[in-house]
This record gives sequence, C-alpha cells and structure tokens, in this order.
Amino acid sequence: MHDNEIIALFFKHDERALKEAADKYGELCRSVSMRILNDSRDAEECVSDAYLAAWNRIPPEKPRSLGAFLCRIVRNISVSRLRKDTAKKRGGGEGTLLLEELDECLSERSAEEKYIESETVSAINGFLKKLPKLQRDIFVLRYYHGYGYSRISDATGYEENNVRAILSNVRKKLKEYLSKEGLL
Repeated sequence: MHDNEIIALFFKHDERALKEAADKYGELCRSVSMRILNDSRDAEECVSDAYLAAWNRIPPEKPRSLGAFLCRIVRNISVSRLRKDTAKKRGGGEGTLLLEELDECLSERSAEEKYIESETVSAINGFLKKLPKLQRDIFVLRYYHGYGYSRISDATGYEENNVRAILSNVRKKLKEYLSKEGLL
C-alpha cells in the first residue's frame, strides 16, 4: 500500500492504518530504535509508542513521507528512553556517545520550544543539503541511523580515522551554521 493510502486511513481513523504502517515500516522503525537502545524489548515498546503518537498526530499533520515521519517519531521516543535509562545508571554506551557528540552543536530544547525545534530541524536539513554527498551520508549514518565508526567505515570504504575526522569537521561546520542561523 502506498503512503498516501495509509495516510488516508489515518485521516479516517481506520485502525487498518496502524497495521499497514507496521507492515510497511515496522522493520525499519525497529532497526532505528535498536541502533539507539540495543534492547529488543525496549525497541519494540518504542515502536508501539511511535504508532500511537502517529495515530494522535495524523490528522492534523499530513506527512510527505510516512516512513520518515514514523522513523523520526520512533527515533525521538528511543532517544528519550535512552536518556531516561542512562540518567538512572549513568552508564556509557554508544547511544549516549552519539548524543554527547551532537550536544556541542545543539542547544537543549524543551517541549514548550517546539517552534524552535522545528526551525532547528529545518536548518539542519538545509545544512545537510549543502554538504557533499559523502559527508551527508556519513553524518546520516552516524546520527540518524546510529551506526558505529567501523560500520560507517565498512559502508563507505573510508578508514575509521577518516570517518571520525569527517564527522568532527561536519559537526564544527554545523555549529557555525546554526550560530549564523541564530539557533544557538
């Protein structure tokens, strides 16, 4: 079933929308959550929460890409879950490392600052569009999909040290870009 047909089901509040979305994007959503949480039960719970959030947000929202919409929701829920879990135990993990690396670029945003959050997301998307394809791909693999350096190295054919250097350079550029946009 195509995204626009599934979204139409959401607009009708037809429960088939959830089944169709799960059939089409369930594996992708679980994969996004697993890369952040590294726990299948927690990931499954976050995916279920994402479907509920999508149910509550469509309508009024009408996403252009249902897959991207669902992945963004599940990623945000998974990151929140990771923050909550790591706040309890303060353990180091790959997910925590990912958040720490981006913290230097992003300011903290509360729920009341949704407008600023959406402006930040738009600015980051604009920034990514201006990057050379390789840098953009490495950034997305790291910070959206949660890939480790070795996996990015395998996927791109670049040495791990080069991947780290590219990401460091892109983070510096992102911080400068967000400062110029008035978002830091």
